Amino acid sequence: MSRRPNSGRDTGRDVWLLPAAMKRLFIAAFLCLGFVGLTAARAEDKAAPKTETKKEVSTPATPNEVAIIKTAKGEMVVEFWSDVAPKTVENFKKLAKDGFYDGTAFHRIVKGFMVQGGDPLTKDASKEASWGTGDPGYKIKAEFSSRSHQLGVLSMARSANPDSAGSQFFICLGDASFLDNKYTAFGKVLKGEDVLKSLGEAPTRVAGGGEKSRPTERQGVESVKIVDRATIK
Repeated sequence: MSRRPNSGRDTGRDVWLLPAAMKRLFIAAFLCLGFVGLTAARAEDKAAPKTETKKEVSTPATPNEVAIIKTAKGEMVVEFWSDVAPKTVENFKKLAKDGFYDGTAFHRIVKGFMVQGGDPLTKDASKEASWGTGDPGYKIKAEFSSRSHQLGVLSMARSANPDSAGSQFFICLGDASFLDNKYTAFGKVLKGEDVLKSLGEAPTRVAGGGEKSRPTERQGVESVKIVDRATIK
């Protein structure tokens, strides 16, 4: 049996030892097949129905909401300062929407200074000795800003720890700028300043700590509702 001539090299590499013309022919054929395959793939892509990827829809901005604080003396409408205290505003809104403030009372009134409320313990008259110590079961971080504590400004009450606010708030009855950058101011009374002043004039007696700030008659908060500002006339 005759043997095929070879280059004397490993047969696994014989293809690369073909004459230059043959190599060019193989390369051209390979490239042609590659082009045909690519063209077919593109045609298949065009023929197949495209599956649209759903774009993530961003959550719409929070509506321009305000709070309506309904008291026995009337209603106060409060706007929020989300630009300087977003977390505090959202916390207040959440508590209000959950009905947390409904049935509480302004348990501390210091004439010319502020009225304070938001303590859930004030719902129970038998717990009066503890009024001023209640919270929602957690604390929130302070958000101090340059917004000044003036008449009608809504701010968070807290203990000595700057990050100890929870649900209690106060509304200023006058200039309290000495609290600036120390307490979180997060809104202001838009309507009902007369109601605020009426609350501030409520007779008071000495409370447990010796401060003459406990109203002699209950200054109840019937409800706190969060509504769209556009609905306020």
